[in-house]
Amino acid sequence: PAYRQLLTDLLAEGKTTGPNQSDFYIEIAKLNQRRMDRLDKRVKLSEALEQQLKSLQKSYLLLTLTEGWCGDAAQSMPVINQLAENSDKVELKVVLRDEHTALMDQFLTDGGRSIPKVIVLDTETNEVLGAWGPRPAPAQKLAMDYKYKPVPKEPYEEFNVALHTWYARDKTQTTQSELLNLFSTLEEL
Repeated sequence: PAYRQLLTDLLAEGKTTGPNQSDFYIEIAKLNQRRMDRLDKRVKLSEALEQQLKSLQKSYLLLTLTEGWCGDAAQSMPVINQLAENSDKVELKVVLRDEHTALMDQFLTDGGRSIPKVIVLDTETNEVLGAWGPRPAPAQKLAMDYKYKPVPKEPYEEFNVALHTWYARDKTQTTQSELLNLFSTLEEL
């Protein structure tokens, strides 16, 4: 809730998170706010994930690196928030990537500062137990295929539409499945 309020307050001032305050980034942040609002209303955790959350034996902190202008974060943050809201064994702390680059640089994806990045810590020891992100595996494949496609490649806007179309069709199910698998693995440690 504090993260979402920060985004709302910044947008009311015509700003977004991070150092890039271009009109383009602010428009993307507005779109992402609408995406998160929509997902907040529509996301229902799967029965398997709800059961996993109820049966957790350990307590976890989900330290999540994100930014308001990140489209992948807008697609995942409502699910990540629901994890914390649906379990007293899961706490969510959100930090801004561009204000915590030293932390981000410990969790790069393919050499880049891709977000969102969920770092899972043991709440008793603060030991890093695992990580998830920046996006579900099928979406990551789309992104990597685009990134490494030889030139000429379609414009970024076309890739972005394809990526968010994938998210819309998936309805957070892959994100939920991957997070379920992550918690299942962590509980076995």
